[in-house]
This record gives sequence, structure tokens and C-alpha cells, in this order.
Amino acid sequence: MNNFKISKFLFLVGFCLISTASFAQQIADKIIVKVDNHIILQSELELSYQNYLNSQEGTPPPNAKCEILRQLVFNKVMYAKAEIDSVIVLDAQVEGEASNRLSIMIERAGGDEKKLEEYLGKSLSDIKEELLEPIKEQLTIQKMRSEITVDANITPSQVHKFYKAIPKDSLPFLPAEYEVAQMLVYAKVSQQEKNRVKKQLLDIRTRIKAGEDFAVLAKEFSSDLGSAAQGGNLGYRERGELVPEYEAASFALKSMEISEPIESEYGFHLIQLLERRGNLINTRHILIRPKPSAEDMVYTNHFVDSLRNLIVKDSLTFAKAVAEHSADRNSKNNGGRILSQQTGSAKLVAEDFDYNTYLILDTMKLKSISQPLPFRSPDGKEAVRLLYFIDKTKPHQANLNDDYEKIYQAALNDERARMLDEWFYTAIKELYIDIDEEYNKCNLMEGI
Repeated sequence: MNNFKISKFLFLVGFCLISTASFAQQIADKIIVKVDNHIILQSELELSYQNYLNSQEGTPPPNAKCEILRQLVFNKVMYAKAEIDSVIVLDAQVEGEASNRLSIMIERAGGDEKKLEEYLGKSLSDIKEELLEPIKEQLTIQKMRSEITVDANITPSQVHKFYKAIPKDSLPFLPAEYEVAQMLVYAKVSQQEKNRVKKQLLDIRTRIKAGEDFAVLAKEFSSDLGSAAQGGNLGYRERGELVPEYEAASFALKSMEISEPIESEYGFHLIQLLERRGNLINTRHILIRPKPSAEDMVYTNHFVDSLRNLIVKDSLTFAKAVAEHSADRNSKNNGGRILSQQTGSAKLVAEDFDYNTYLILDTMKLKSISQPLPFRSPDGKEAVRLLYFIDKTKPHQANLNDDYEKIYQAALNDERARMLDEWFYTAIKELYIDIDEEYNKCNLMEGI
């Protein structure tokens, strides 16, 4: 039974349409596994294996491809069993995720949709259509995993037992870790600039009402490059997914109605409601951001510097300054602590920082606060920020005293893997599974 363990082998099963499109043409394809009405193609295995090789250093283990195939089979079993158990994801959720991924692909192509279409040799609508079924499968598998392991839990004594079972020479050597907080203040633009942007959007609204295409104008004027490439379309979103001002305006619109300019933290939006299904809305928008002047940036820098002086003099705590003034919603409620996008932890490694931030930290002392620093947010907004260097741990071998959180998570993941194993060997009794004899060497069903 342990031969199908899925948590002991780390690999990347990438979801990359560009790679699939180019790689699948290079090999003769065939079906290598059938799980009820679902199949695994040889190209699917080869692409996953290539992605794994690209993510690793050194020579891969000899059984790497077999282990990847095990995971692919495991996923197909979960997908097939989800159909039997009526575990479904909403079409609107699949549609929204497809729109998000297409936006990311366009951004990686430099925001040039024609360049992406030329590279893949197909239209944006065809690309999105090809994304739907793989995304539906992926989201369904995620939902199945969550339902199977929802009751996973471990005690402190189990964490200690898990740790003691790891051979000392197998304990990982952890890199230096940093705890850093930030206060981020966006430049406050003048009312004159805001009025200019609102007038521009009102002019665009008039043009649309006169018969011009919303999508064409979104591509020409919108600052949201990801959605602009799709004519401003954001896809279906549930309540709570969009910023409050945008959401409130959208739900107040009638079908195909266009809003007045709506201000949010991102700028000013012209919104059109395409369709509403209960608490789901499908909208498109044209976003224009007011641009701060040089004087606006100087004023913002002086304001942040005045806050820094108060903090240094102990007249104001950094956490309170963050709570009252920071525009970073992700860190505003935790004292400004920056969290890893990979793990969600406040303990960061060097790779979690951009190059400039890392260089700044390298010059700072512990418990110190940086001078005001110019900053541009990922969506292009100009800001000024302060960094607070809270703590740094030296590189060390993992141990319970310093790394309990990491060891706890590893033990919990091990428990989830055990639960998934048990579920798998029960689930396959309800399914038809056929594996190409070329892969008998992988012993995929050994122990059953």
C-alpha cells in the first residue's frame, strides 16, 4: 500500500498551456492509462516529467517518471470518483479561473495579446476554451482533496514522534530567515488630476453609448493590462472577491448598463454589468489611474518621513502607524509583517524579496527602520514605504525549538497523505483502470 505514497516525492506537475502546445507536437501521442472515462496521454506524462526536470538540480532519481505517473493516476482516480460522488465545481468558478490564467499569460507576453496569439497559433477565445476542461479537473481534484482530508489533525506528541523518526543526517539545513514589516503609503494625487481622469472616463462612456465598442476602448485606454487584453472582462466573481466600491456599483447595475466613474484604491473604473447569477456577477471595466505629480511624491515622502521620526522617538509604534496609514491590505492587520507568497509565513528567505529590497535589508541593523523608500506596486501605483527589520535567524539544521511550525506542517501533511492513501485504495475498487503494458515496470497497482 505504501508504494502509492504521494507526499514523499516532490515534483512539479505544471499547468502551462504554452509548454503543452509546443511539446505535444514533438512526440507521437498515445493513451497510456484509462480510469473509467478519463485518460492519461503519453504527452501529458512527458510534459510533467520535463517540468520536473526543469525545476530540479542534479540527476533525477531513476524512478522519477514512474512517481510522476503515479500522481497523474491518483489525480484521475480522484476526478473519476468525484463524478460518482457528485463533487462538482461551478461553471462560473471555472470560467473565472480561466479568465485569470489567460490574463496572466497575456501579462507574461508583455501585455501583448497578439504576440501571445502568434506564439500559440490560435485566438484568445480558442486558448481560453482549451483552458476550461483542465481547470475544471484541477479545481475538482482540489475540492476532493479538501473533503477527504478535512478532519486531518495531529497532536504535539505526534509532532515530536514525527520529528524523532527522521534520521539526524536527513534533517534539512534551513537558510537564513528574515522577519520584516512594512508601511506602504500611496502618493495622494490632486483633486485636479482626479477630475481629469473622471472627465476622460465620461468621454469614453459617451463614445460607448454612441455605438463604439467597449472592448476596443478597454484595450486602448485601460490601465488593467490583464483584463484590457480581454476587452476589460473580469469574468464571473462572487461577492467579496472584488473591492467594495467596484462590487457595490456592479450589483447596483442592470444588465448591460454602464456605470458612472467609480473610484477605488486602484483608480477610477467605468463598469459594465454583463450578467448576474444570484451572488455571481460577470463584469468588464476600463480602469484609469490618476498619476501623482512630482509635487505629490515630495509631499508623500515628507509625510512618511514625519511618521518615521515619531516612531524613532517612541512617540508612535510602528504597528500603530501601519494600522492607521498603511495601504497594504495584506499586512495592515498584522503589524505590517510581510508574508511569504509561497508559504504564508512571516519568516522569509532571501528568495522572497526582490533584489532592491534585499540589498536595503543587507545594510540595515536589527530593530532598525529604513529611510522613506520609493516603491512601485505590482499594479503600477507610485508609493513610499518604510521597512522595519524585526529579526533574522542564522542558517541552521531544522530542530523543534526553532522550527516547530515547519515540522508541525510537515507532520500534518504526512497525516493528510496517509488519509489520501487509505481513500485511494478504497476508491479504485469502484473504478475501471487499464495501464499500458509499457509501464508495468512502474508497478502502479502493486499491493492492491
